[in-house]
Amino acid sequence: MSTAKILADQQIRDCVDDGIITFQTPLDGDQIQPASMDLRLGRTAYRLRASFLPGQGVTVQSRLAAPLVMHQIDLTPGAVLETGCIYLVPLQETLNLPDNICARTNPKSSTGRIDVFTRVITDGASAFDTIAPGYEGALWLEISPRTFSVLVRPGDRLAQIRLRREGGGEAQMVPVATRSLDVSLALAADTLVGYRAKRHAGVLDLRAIGGHDPRDYWEALCPRAGQLILDPGEFYILASKEAICIPPGEAAEMAPIAPEIGEFRVHYAGFFDPGFGYDGAGGAGAKAVLEVRGRDVPFILEDGQTVAKLVFEPMSQTPSALYGSTGSNYQGQGLKLSKLFGAWA
Repeated sequence: MSTAKILADQQIRDCVDDGIITFQTPLDGDQIQPASMDLRLGRTAYRLRASFLPGQGVTVQSRLAAPLVMHQIDLTPGAVLETGCIYLVPLQETLNLPDNICARTNPKSSTGRIDVFTRVITDGASAFDTIAPGYEGALWLEISPRTFSVLVRPGDRLAQIRLRREGGGEAQMVPVATRSLDVSLALAADTLVGYRAKRHAGVLDLRAIGGHDPRDYWEALCPRAGQLILDPGEFYILASKEAICIPPGEAAEMAPIAPEIGEFRVHYAGFFDPGFGYDGAGGAGAKAVLEVRGRDVPFILEDGQTVAKLVFEPMSQTPSALYGSTGSNYQGQGLKLSKLFGAWA
């Protein structure tokens, strides 16, 4: 049985000091979270014809030529990544993992809440977002804005990484769950239950925190019955019925409860750091915000319907700072849009 545990913030800093994580420019002061580390965009984006995985023995860089690459974009002055397009950006962080440490990546919460789909790719990869023990090399971020075009610059942070260390022997890339919690939808009648994204809205500047009027980008949803019909291809922000609490000794990840259903997708960003929703860190009563996309045919969601599962994993150590103790954006949240949006007037 695997004994792999997630590394805490102080252990991630040790990995930086030991050269396990290297970077092109000095780390941002808030880049390391209680159980994860944000990853930063580099200076160039490659517009791709299609997504790809390099496969065993093949580097990502060797694939970046015509006809796969349509053109290059300099991100230094800021550049707009458009909806419906696929981009690949080298990240500023590089890994030199020992044989007892593996990693997993995921979009940040603010990335998922604006319907920007991201996946990390490594050299020789046969899967996205999963980094094998002993990997040495660059990290690349595939970015596909689905609803809103976004203005990005070098250093912007759309994804995050978690490191797991095996207690003895080689690390296993498959997470070891200690317990799980089913997550259901809050769709009470005649109340604000969520938001549906507007098509053809303006560009979102990823550095304009609170600088966008949500009414220009979202439609508020207040159904008369305790149900919501998802339209195919539309994007929704909804909230859980349950209050979520991640204790100091665990981290969690959101997973779909039944991917075989096929009529909707729940969540893009799924990491929950230790302290999220924890009373001792000011988060009592926090809800999970769910990023939902309708697929294939219209589909009815009911109040209290189970749509996802929160899977808990053990921490290697208790973090030196819990989520929420350093001004986290979503601590104690109810139904809440991305931090890019101001209050709904």
